[in-house]
Parts: sequence; structure tokens; C-alpha cells
Amino acid sequence: MATSSDEMTKLSWRRYEDGDNVWDNLTEKIFVQDTSHKCPTYVHKTPPCQGSCPSGEDIRGWLQIVRGMEQPPEGVEWEEYAFRRSTDANPFPSMMGRVCPAPCQDGCNRNEVEDFVGINAVEQFIGDTAIAKGYKFAPAPADTGKRIAIIGGGPAGLAAAYQLRRLGHAATIFEANDGLGGMFRYGIPGYRVPRDALDAEINRILDMGQVEVKLNTRIGVDVQVEQLEQDYDAILWAIGCQSGRGLPVPGWEGTPNCVSGVAFLKAFNEGRMKVTADKVVCVGGGDTSIDVVSVARRLGHITKSGKSDLPETVIRDGYVAHDAAITAAAEGAEVTLTSLFTRDKMTAAEHEVHDALHEGVTILDGVMPVEVIKNDAGRAIGLKVADCKMEDGRPTPVEGTERVIEADLVVSAIGQGGDLTGLEAFDNGRGLMNADKFYQVPDKPGHFVAGDIIRPHLLTTAIGQAWIAVESIDAYVKQEENRRRPKVDVHHFDLLAKMTEQHLAPEAFKAADRGDMRGTSSGNFAIHNYEDRSGAEIIPHDELFLAHFKYEPRNLRKEEVPSAEEVLGHFKERVIGYSTEEAVAEAKRCMSCGLCFECDNCVIFCPQDAVFRVKKDQYTTGRYVDTDYSRCIGCHICADVCPTGYIKMGLGE
Repeated sequence: MATSSDEMTKLSWRRYEDGDNVWDNLTEKIFVQDTSHKCPTYVHKTPPCQGSCPSGEDIRGWLQIVRGMEQPPEGVEWEEYAFRRSTDANPFPSMMGRVCPAPCQDGCNRNEVEDFVGINAVEQFIGDTAIAKGYKFAPAPADTGKRIAIIGGGPAGLAAAYQLRRLGHAATIFEANDGLGGMFRYGIPGYRVPRDALDAEINRILDMGQVEVKLNTRIGVDVQVEQLEQDYDAILWAIGCQSGRGLPVPGWEGTPNCVSGVAFLKAFNEGRMKVTADKVVCVGGGDTSIDVVSVARRLGHITKSGKSDLPETVIRDGYVAHDAAITAAAEGAEVTLTSLFTRDKMTAAEHEVHDALHEGVTILDGVMPVEVIKNDAGRAIGLKVADCKMEDGRPTPVEGTERVIEADLVVSAIGQGGDLTGLEAFDNGRGLMNADKFYQVPDKPGHFVAGDIIRPHLLTTAIGQAWIAVESIDAYVKQEENRRRPKVDVHHFDLLAKMTEQHLAPEAFKAADRGDMRGTSSGNFAIHNYEDRSGAEIIPHDELFLAHFKYEPRNLRKEEVPSAEEVLGHFKERVIGYSTEEAVAEAKRCMSCGLCFECDNCVIFCPQDAVFRVKKDQYTTGRYVDTDYSRCIGCHICADVCPTGYIKMGLGE
């Protein structure tokens, strides 16, 4: 009787395909009598999650800590150790665990088994636990006497201040708004980024000391660049892109109820906009547009309103705010999102699009705006759209498909630009700033740049750029050459540092004391049998032994997403973080690509007992197994059964 499909295993990976039933004769290739052709060595490579992370976080490292694989130093809780490893690259684990679109998860090799590891869910757990337990950053080293001006207090600027303090440099943040946080605070709604958690992560940076903050200060207007050049040793431009682009269609310019998505969200996040319009149409398709339509559904509209209650009055004038009492009369808003691209090609995260639909947003995909329709008073009353097709990479309306969507408020969320008022000398002609590979501003010594003002992208990208820019600033103020950046430019696991932390560092090497240098594999003056290729190579899934991993569904974070009937006035946080048990269980799904995770396969399957476990008082992460080369015959079984691809047949050519 055939096995039913319900009873069959869900594993589908095999090393060999149908027809591969002949084992090639490798005897002459591998063996010369009892002499091995090649023996195993342990090769560390960067996992694709980390290689896909623009911040360059050691994701595999902190997942290993959460799962209990990598042990913390004596006297340190594992939760704090995971926090310190996570924040080596990114000081905002609580925030980024909530809002990062997680390119790391797209790159995760576990996708070849069943589903990616919930990396950002574990990161949120690390960040929230750190806040709950009151963890602080390590004290800054001795003051170098160098002072760096940071222009912009958003994710890039704050991350730069954090990395500068870790090097002993003082920082002054100049922020044009009345609060720090940038897009965290002004571009993302509070039900996605809880303000108490945001404040906690910002204050943790300020608590490092020697971080001065000057709010409501616009460089180029209130303070001139020349003054900064006199007062500071270097300047980092991290001003972001907080000017939205309008729609390039007739009728947009000068129409009062046509606004940018950036301005819409800023008015909401500052608490000035309490209600929106009856019929809201947003043009976009990215994450900003999803935030716009979700906020509009939550705010609703009021039927009878005076001129001062119109949403565009609040959005366009920062000194005007709605009376909070009007929210009591709010009714649901009819909200439509249009996108040039079809659903499967929209840049917004798939689950965000799904949530917007659940909340009652209408999504029209594959359409383009053609014209803003206005009444005699000059206000928009509709947006004409048409189906679109791509011709030579440009959207083109399909003739005969035009129709008008009624609208009381039209929002453009098609991109952002920088405001370089007073900074025209830095404008590259596109409203942005140029940067070289070290994030220096070309032809302007002492000036560095990071974040969206280079090119609008992800928050995690801005944070990663800030780290590299700070290393360039450090070299500049020390009058040193910039070091060559590695091909895989991320925060790498360092075996020597780990062994030093565990009091297992090699002894000092003195050649005069060594005598006969032959047979030094047992000498404790070097890390033997190990090659670090993490700076040059990312390990792909076809180097892993995927059959080792059983089918194990992802532990999904719980979410509280209101229905269309419940969404009005619903401002509770949507994402419900992991419990400790859930975080540990999800971390255990990590396959530790490119680094040993102590599965014992190589020890169990070695026919010569050549591979052995290192003694307990001598092993640590990356040093769990070793090889007795006097026994190894080069059969390569250990490499075949290594789940993580850590073992390579690389010695003894």
C-alpha cells in the first residue's frame, strides 16, 4: 500500500538527484597508499543573513547566544550578552526588530528547507528585554579630545554618535526638529514604533556622555558651515530626506489638498493632525504609502468641518493643530492606495500590504496617476488614473483605461528628497550629497556623509553607512590612511577575540624558546587548523548538508491587526513580541551557516576516529572539534555530513 501524502516527510532536499547512482572511483585521486590527499580544515565564512544586512550585524552570533549555543563570559546574563553582540553594529534592536523589512530573512539559507528564521522577531525580543532590564552601553573609553559635529539626529546621526563614543570621540548633534529620532519619530506611526521604546534606545546613547544635542537648529540657516569647520575636528552630514516628492502630473502644483506622504506622516506623528479627509487617495506602493493609508483609516474624518479643520491646513502649517475634541465625531475614511506596480512587485513588505487590506484599504495596482481633477475653487476633487505598461523602463498609460477616483485629499508617497537650503555647495544636482566608498564628501576634507541624503533607502542602510563613516572619521582625525574595506564589509565573528574572552588565547610566541619547529600542531602559540574567509566569502546553501535539518515551521510573532470595522481610533501596537521560550525556539532554527554548531556529525561518522571533540576546558565557539592528522585518510565524509559547511577538504595538497 502506498504511503499517503499526509504521512510522508516534508523534507525534500537530497544531495543526489535521480540517475546519480554511480559513485565515481576516487581511490586514486584521494589515496596514495596510506597518505592522505586532502584532510579537513575549518573554514569560517559569512552567513547570507549577515551578508544581506546593510547594518552588517553579526546575526548568526546573537542567534547562537539566544539559543544557548555560545556561552557568555562569567557574570554576564545571556540576554545582556546577546544585546551587546546585537548592538555592536546597530544600537536600535527594539526599533529595528519592529520596522526593518529584514533583507536578512530574504537571504536566509533556511529558505531552502522550509522558511527563513524570524530574525527581526528575535531582535525585537533582544531589544525589548534590554529596555526592561535596564541594560546600558559599556562606558566610553578615554576621551580623545576630538569633537565631531553630526548634522541630523535621525537613525544615521544617532548611530554615528554611538560609534564615535565607542572610539572615545565627543559628538554634538544638530537637529532641525524639536526631537531626536528622524524617520523613527516623524516618519513611522507610533503603533509601529512605540515612543517609550524609541526614547529608551535614544537615551541609552545619550547616557554614554559627551553627546551634546542642539535641537531646532538648521545648519546653513541658523549656523553656518564655516563656523562648524572652525569649531569641530570633522563634520558628518546625516540630514536625511524629509522632503516628499510631488506627483509629476497636471494639477498637482499649488493645489492645497495635494500633499506629500512625508508631510502627512509628520503632521500625524507630531500630534497635530487628529482627523483626515472623507476620501483619501495615496499614490505609492512602498512602506511610506502603507503607513499613510493605515494612518488615514485610523484617523477617519469629520463630516462638518471649518476651514481650520481641513487636514491640509494642519499638514502644511506646522503652527496649526487640530483640536483633540474633534476626534469624538470622527467617522471612517474611504482610503485608496494606487501603485504603478502589481501587488507582487510592490516594494512594500508583503505582510504590510496584507494588513492594509485587512484594515479596509482599497488597493489599485498596475495603475498610474494622469491628472489631478480640481473644482472651481482650485481644490482637488479627484485623481484621474489609467492602467499602465512599461515602455523602455518608463510607465505609460494604456489608452482608453482612464477613470477618476474621487478624492478630498491626494497624497504623494513616490519618493523623498533632501532639503539643502543654505547648503547648496553640497548639492550634487539631484538634491542629494555625493559620497565616496569611505563615505567622505569628495573634494571636501573633513566632511563625511551617511544615510538617505546619499540615496533614500532603508533605515538599516543608514545605520550601516554611519558605522563606516565613523571609522573613516576616526582615521581622519588621527591623520591615518583609511584601511582597505573587506569585500564582505560587516561585523565579523572573531575567533581570537572569542578565545581571549574565554581565557583560551594562544601563548606568546618566542621563536628562540621553541627549538625544533617541526610538528607544531600541538603548540599553543597559534590557532591551528582554521581559516577565516568571512571577509571575502558568503556561504551559499549548496555548501551545506541540508538533510540534517528537519522540517520546523517558523514561530510567528502574534499581531493585533484591526479589521475594517475596528480600525477607526485603533492605535495599539500591532506587533506582539516573543516570549523568552518563543525567542529561544526560533533561534534554534538557525543553521549556523559557515560556523560549527556542535552537532557531532563529523565525530560520529569519521571511520578513522580522526575527528574528535576538544576537551571541555579548552573549547569554545568555533573550536569544538579538531582533527588528528596522523589518523586522517582524506575520505571527506566529515565534510559531506557537516550541516553548516564549516569543514572543507583543504589541507595537504
